[in-house]
Amino acid sequence: MLHCPRKSMRATVYSGIFLATGLAPALALDPTGDWRVADGIANIRVEQCNGSIWGAVSWEQTPGGRDEHNPDVSKQNRATLGMPILIDMKKKPGTDQWEGRVYNAKDGQYYGSTIKPIDPDHLEIQGCVLGFLCGGETWTRVAAPIPPSPANSMAKGPAKMPKTVASKTTGSANPAARMSGPKQAAADPVGDICLLPDIAGFPH
Repeated sequence: MLHCPRKSMRATVYSGIFLATGLAPALALDPTGDWRVADGIANIRVEQCNGSIWGAVSWEQTPGGRDEHNPDVSKQNRATLGMPILIDMKKKPGTDQWEGRVYNAKDGQYYGSTIKPIDPDHLEIQGCVLGFLCGGETWTRVAAPIPPSPANSMAKGPAKMPKTVASKTTGSANPAARMSGPKQAAADPVGDICLLPDIAGFPH
């Protein structure tokens, strides 16, 4: 009986050591935010929409791109800016990975894909995207994680982007403003991707 308090105290001390030395369970990494693809030709905005992860083109190095290789003739003239790339990705239980599909605008085809944050500022992608990614690639964060969209609660009207979505290095909420080269418009032409027709109208 006299040894029980000592054991309890020892367990408490050990728990404190785990917390103090950083051995406590790590927080899950967040895949949402704006990410620059490896060769810098586009930014992809990743957001949680209705329980799934989606990604859409939020900035492109060469403006005015069209989805000309889409096998659906009615979509061949749609702009690549705002076009969904990561499609309805679901979290794998017990992991920091999401599985779903990616759209490859180079051939107009969908492919199986996996995304996984490897640290707070890098996202690993497996699949074929826009023709510049077939196999695997690492994207670099250019804007902070995005809270779940108001559209998830069937919000009416346009949703405002969170004021906290900003670069760690510049504080700008507009990822295009941080890109090198010609100046980009200050306005965000894409906004909340959950409100894009191709995503909002997706069957859930």
